[in-house]
Amino acid sequence: MVLLESEQFLTELTRLFQKCRTSGSVFITLKKYDGRTRSIPKKGSVEGFEPSDNKCLLRATDGKKKISTVVSSKEVNKFQMAYSNLLRANMDGLKKRDKKNKNKKAKTAQ
Repeated sequence: MVLLESEQFLTELTRLFQKCRTSGSVFITLKKYDGRTRSIPKKGSVEGFEPSDNKCLLRATDGKKKISTVVSSKEVNKFQMAYSNLLRANMDGLKKRDKKNKNKKAKTAQ
């Protein structure tokens, strides 16, 4: 997995969307990130680890290529605006839902 800066992440995410436009999927995950690189031991206490600020970890993959970034709370507003614009621009290739099943249920109910 490649850890990128937020600007580079958005450009690579755009490339992933363009590559998967005709066929394929892009999976995006978002979770809280506290800066740890190792897991918490099951037994025993944590030795006073306090994260300095809240961060978010974003990951994106198309099944072959994986990219990720960490966004701090200071730059989350700027990143969120750029991220939402990118999603709006690349969500135009979605397929419409088939409504045949809904029409059949309405006819049988009458």
